[in-house]
Amino acid sequence: MITMIVFQNVSFSYENAVPVVENLSFTIREGETVGLIGANGAGKSTIMKLLLGLLQGTGEITVGGLALNKQNLPAIRQKIGFVLQDSDNQMFMPTVYEDMIFGPRNYGLSKEETERRVDAVLNRLGLQDLKHRYNHKISGGEKRMAAIATILAMEPEAIVMDEPSTALDPVNRRTVINTICGLPQTKLIASHDLDMILDTCQRVILLSHGKIVADGETETILRDRELLERNRMELPFCLQGPRNHKGEA
Repeated sequence: MITMIVFQNVSFSYENAVPVVENLSFTIREGETVGLIGANGAGKSTIMKLLLGLLQGTGEITVGGLALNKQNLPAIRQKIGFVLQDSDNQMFMPTVYEDMIFGPRNYGLSKEETERRVDAVLNRLGLQDLKHRYNHKISGGEKRMAAIATILAMEPEAIVMDEPSTALDPVNRRTVINTICGLPQTKLIASHDLDMILDTCQRVILLSHGKIVADGETETILRDRELLERNRMELPFCLQGPRNHKGEA
């Protein structure tokens, strides 16, 4: 199996402070969907910023066989699509269509190829009705789906998602989950929504204080109450069982 993302002995700290991530090593294979979980401050956001070249640490990171360095960074950023937690920070053009063509056109794709990609993605996701809608006039769930569509129009080899189910109502949350499950790309998903991670990821990396404390099959890790509680987390709601009137499982 081809490897897509490799972290080898990666560390990062701010101004010689305690490391935010320390001696981190893991590999994500092509086509794999991996959940990145941990309590606040565990290092999830830092890992994503390191992967995108927004922060520079020590150790080695490779993406699609390319070493992450200044020379390769433009090519690596074409390989990775990043879906932000707040879609308002990602959808910055007036309409969904203008956001979707922005990246491909700036990477030199022809107008015809860009149009083909936009229509193909919107048809695939069932979002054709959003094409010419104004971003400020669509719902939060529609905007999240539009943000995913914008990334897919770039045809990245890997997709990084930061809390993709945050602030969505149940219907839109399920739509996002189904969409994630249908994407063939390599995916790295950071989230506190463990039920969503259980539905979308085959594998989970559990972080605590910048270190990996567990890396393995999603269901095995997310059913381990002791492991999760030891790292300031709880079982997914769907695995907690019935509760009494005091809220106790």
